[in-house]
Amino acid sequence: MKKLTKFALICIAALLLASCGQTGAPPADAPPEAGDSGAFAQRVSITVPVYDRSKEGYPAVDDNYWTRWIQSQFGDPANVDVEYVAIPRGDVMTKYSMLIAADETPTIMMEYDYPKVAQWANDGAMGVLDMDAFKAEAPTYYQAMVDNNQLGYTDINGKTYFVLSERPYYNTTFTYATFVRKDWLEQLGMDVPKSYAEYTAAIDAIIAGGLTDIAPVGLGLPTAAYVTNFGFRDFPVDEAEWAMHSSLGTASLTWEPTERLLRRQNAEFNKGYFSKEYDLDIQSVGGTDQMQTDFINGKTFSYGSYMSANLDWMKAFYDNNPGGKLAVASVYQGVEPGVMDYAQIRADNPFGMIVGFSAKASPDQLKAAWMLMEWMIQPDNLYVLENGVEGVTYTVGENGLPVVDMEYRGEEMLNHNMNIDMTCLVHASKKVGTIEQTIAAITPQGVPEDFTQALIDNYYDLKAVADEGRAYSDPIFAVAVNSESEYTATLLSLYQEYSVALTKCKPEEFDALYAELCQKYLDAGYQEIIDERLAAYKGGYTTKLPVK
Repeated sequence: MKKLTKFALICIAALLLASCGQTGAPPADAPPEAGDSGAFAQRVSITVPVYDRSKEGYPAVDDNYWTRWIQSQFGDPANVDVEYVAIPRGDVMTKYSMLIAADETPTIMMEYDYPKVAQWANDGAMGVLDMDAFKAEAPTYYQAMVDNNQLGYTDINGKTYFVLSERPYYNTTFTYATFVRKDWLEQLGMDVPKSYAEYTAAIDAIIAGGLTDIAPVGLGLPTAAYVTNFGFRDFPVDEAEWAMHSSLGTASLTWEPTERLLRRQNAEFNKGYFSKEYDLDIQSVGGTDQMQTDFINGKTFSYGSYMSANLDWMKAFYDNNPGGKLAVASVYQGVEPGVMDYAQIRADNPFGMIVGFSAKASPDQLKAAWMLMEWMIQPDNLYVLENGVEGVTYTVGENGLPVVDMEYRGEEMLNHNMNIDMTCLVHASKKVGTIEQTIAAITPQGVPEDFTQALIDNYYDLKAVADEGRAYSDPIFAVAVNSESEYTATLLSLYQEYSVALTKCKPEEFDALYAELCQKYLDAGYQEIIDERLAAYKGGYTTKLPVK
């Protein structure tokens, strides 16, 4: 006991010295122990990726108050150097490929998309994981995976490669919302559309009424392989077709739901809904592109992005459009009998970040990485990382929950969406009390309208769809789909070209052109991909659709 007391006093003294060395660092208790591990005898260095979204007015993602706080509160007491590595959000694979080629693979390798991390595992950049050793060092993190039923997703080709962070309320995707011009609808005597017939009537009226001098609907060249065709799928969807075609990694040009989507897009283009040069823009989620610019300037009907208490594009919209009003779009806006009979939505995977580790990491580096994850998942540490310093970056509301000041721009300011690109190592979105309180925490602040209740209502609309079995994610393969790694880049380029051609052609030309381009697409490698995916499905290496 005397030895333990002496050791504890030494650790406390070391922590106080480390904290004093960080000017302005918020007070914090000593980091919780990771398993039975103490500080390393020799200094250990680890590298941790963090998304770089290049947001104006925000500090560098790899060197800021909070990276230094992690170093002082976790790294220094554990004798670990924690170095963050910026990963461009729009070009993740290129950056990782450069790091791997330069023998600088980050100790921690993580991404939201399963095909990407599967490729790293298949290529040998990511090492096989000893889950028992991980559990010993990160028992809280491991138990969270057990509680969230995630352990069935950690293997590829019969070997364990990943651990998984939490994705709260994953089957309702409530963190993303599309907004429409309520003031335009009021001017036209219309309500927020709750069917495709109401939607087209509104767009036609906007064009006829001259409410904008450009095409009223934003569209851009797809930059990701994911095709948003969930609403166009049969219900229930054929499970084999789902396994073959539903993918974040490869665009499903030849699948009937994609044909339905492109056919509708073609009809809308020929009615003047989109710019004739729409393909010169890019289609990105919440990106700073022409679609966002047109909406901010009051030229288009709708725009969507992930929600955050600090939503710059929304603030800019109100600044540029005094008196402008917005409303949350209905989940039923696209429903059209015979084409989209039901509202169906893509559910997120039942996990957030997929976390693996460099094949070249030493045992001490692996241990240090696991200790960091165990430290970060502790509620007290996570609370500080997501809220900051009381009285500086947040206050405590009447309900006892933190209210973050998203306008604060001092040294202690939080990075994108309350430091989510750091805390994603633990969970995919911030949780604050109940689902209603969580939504309130990510509702845009500092704007003329309060969307809290509208976003809560939207959540329950999405939940109703999910409860009816019409929300499901993409299949996850427990074996590597090698052809996908080989052909996916080529097929994305072809999908961009072919989808534009099918959108811009005359309606009477659509059928023949679609048949021709589908054959070319299959010949370019898609046939090999869907054959391999089907074989994996038949072999039992694919997750199953949820049963309702």
